[in-house]
Amino acid sequence: MTRAERLSLQRVSAPFCIICLSTLRRHSSLSLCTVFQEDQFLSDSFHTHTHTHAHTPQHGHLQHRPIVMALPDTAPLLVGLLLIFHALGAWAIVEVNMEDKVEVMAGDTAQITCMFTTDEGLGGTTIQWFYVLPNKKRQRIYNKEPMHEAAEQNTPFTDRISLNVTGTAAVLVIRDVGVKDNLEFICVIKTITPEEAEGRTQLQVFKSPTFPTIEAVETGVSVNEEDPSKIGSCSVKNGYPKPNITWYRNNMPLRITPDEVDLKSSITTESSGLYSVQSELRMKVKKEDKDAKFYCEVLYFVPGATKMTESQHINITVYYPPTEVNIWVESPKGKIKEGDTLELRCENNGNYPSSITTIKHQNSGYFVENNKMVQTNVTRLDGGVYECTFMETDNFEEISGSTKVLVNYLESAVITPKDSITVMEEEELKASCNALSSLQTDITWFKNEKLVSKGNSLSVKSATFETAGMYKCVVTVPEMEGMKTSSTLQVNVKGSPQILGPGVQEVETYETTVNLNCSARGFPAPTIMWTTSDGKNLNALQTETEDGAQSVVTFKITSSVKVFCNASNDFGSKVVEFNIKAITQNTSTNYVNDPVQTPTKSPNIKKESKGFVIAIIIIAILLLAILGSVLYFLYKKGRICGRSGKQDFSKRKSSKDNIVVEMKSDNTEEAILLGVNGEKQQPNDQ
Repeated sequence: MTRAERLSLQRVSAPFCIICLSTLRRHSSLSLCTVFQEDQFLSDSFHTHTHTHAHTPQHGHLQHRPIVMALPDTAPLLVGLLLIFHALGAWAIVEVNMEDKVEVMAGDTAQITCMFTTDEGLGGTTIQWFYVLPNKKRQRIYNKEPMHEAAEQNTPFTDRISLNVTGTAAVLVIRDVGVKDNLEFICVIKTITPEEAEGRTQLQVFKSPTFPTIEAVETGVSVNEEDPSKIGSCSVKNGYPKPNITWYRNNMPLRITPDEVDLKSSITTESSGLYSVQSELRMKVKKEDKDAKFYCEVLYFVPGATKMTESQHINITVYYPPTEVNIWVESPKGKIKEGDTLELRCENNGNYPSSITTIKHQNSGYFVENNKMVQTNVTRLDGGVYECTFMETDNFEEISGSTKVLVNYLESAVITPKDSITVMEEEELKASCNALSSLQTDITWFKNEKLVSKGNSLSVKSATFETAGMYKCVVTVPEMEGMKTSSTLQVNVKGSPQILGPGVQEVETYETTVNLNCSARGFPAPTIMWTTSDGKNLNALQTETEDGAQSVVTFKITSSVKVFCNASNDFGSKVVEFNIKAITQNTSTNYVNDPVQTPTKSPNIKKESKGFVIAIIIIAILLLAILGSVLYFLYKKGRICGRSGKQDFSKRKSSKDNIVVEMKSDNTEEAILLGVNGEKQQPNDQ
């Protein structure tokens, strides 16, 4: 039966008929009240946005049981009464339309609309609002009658609700909505007949949660853990309805996987009714996870939409064992030589914090700090294979790597023959120099800081006294700067002595003391003796030189004499002659302004000094001539000896005796005035 058919039937058949006893008395044919009730299908209600209810009075009358209590002659009267009531009209129809749900954010104002229609109009309509308790019972919160309306007292909504009725719309306004208001609300419309209908709306309240907080595990996670390890936790607070948390690894969502990924969530209901959710991620990590980014995503609901918030990204420390160990020479760069400081470094591609690193060389082991080993002043014995071993303290597994170190060396230079060599004059000189080295070497020979030969051999076909001396062999390594060694060889040349200088030397001197020098070469070092032409031996000081000997003799002379220097050794002797000519002066020496005569030292005058003496004499004569000319010029001008220009020379000596010269020797302080004739003049004779 359709809804239209049911409504048509409702209009044809009166819902019920009550014949009161007093009315029946007026008809005098009835003594009882007969109650007729419509069939049950007319009392069925429907609630699909439109709610229509036809209720019988709640007065204890029997339902579903039509009872006829009358005399046999009352049947025609009852039929008439039915027709009369039908003519008077049926009960009014009430319809209610409401939304299934109303969504609102917590703290906002909710408006629940109840749309209704009734044949009686708003004046005879009662509007009531209820909410459903957890036990499914109703609790009325608002009542509006034609002459009175008010919110029910002592309910959670007493001070927060109001009702706005406009036409056929009754809007329940709930202010400051909270999550506890997430309830089902019922709107009931009643008429005077009485006829009533109701509608229901679910109020859904939403509260956005806080921004998610994520925390990574503080300690590192090992790939060797048998069970999933904690990666981090993500929490979100004060959301409604309950937020959902999803974990991501490198933008890929993580799902629970047995023995691999485990997600544990806990939900806390706050006193405010809001939800706080915490999720913990546990998983078995791999080495690749050291660079992975983990984060959580929170999914929550708002009116008419779904939103999500992403947490910050975190990175965890993943401990993984090494698969390779490398050891290398950090310094020095390039080749290593003895005496250098060697620094070795050892690293592996793992990152276990609890590990021991050692470096072994042959039978020696070194514990390493900061993955390096330093050894100073290395020698060739420090070369060889160095092995770096990494051991985990958790399971004592070891892994190692090695490198070979070569320490280059250069031993001391060795000259053959050693220290010194003696050869005869005009014989061949041969010597060799070598130094053991791990690299190619260059050998050079020096004498008196001058390069004399290259290569490890020193050879002179015909040795002379010039060959004798100290030789130095220098060995260098071109590939390595500063790698050098050297040794020396003294070369002696045997032979008869050679005196340096001419065999005969002429010496002229004005002095009474003379110094003579005699140098001779030879090996063994010659002995030098001094003698004079009259057979006297002179005492002299002799010193050895690099290639022979030297002697200096000092003696007084009174007249010309010959002195001989005799140098001799086991292979012969040589003599040099010094002809000393003593130059005497006949002029007398007067001391001017100095009564004390200062002795002079006799210079060592050699033959080469004769020209110097002659030059001095010539210069002195020129000075005398100039002085005489000046004096004569002054005399002619009358500038001396009176204004007349004349002078009495009767008391003086002849002009021949009056020209004097003051001479000073380099080795004396006395002043000597000489006359032209060479005689000494006293100061009072001038």
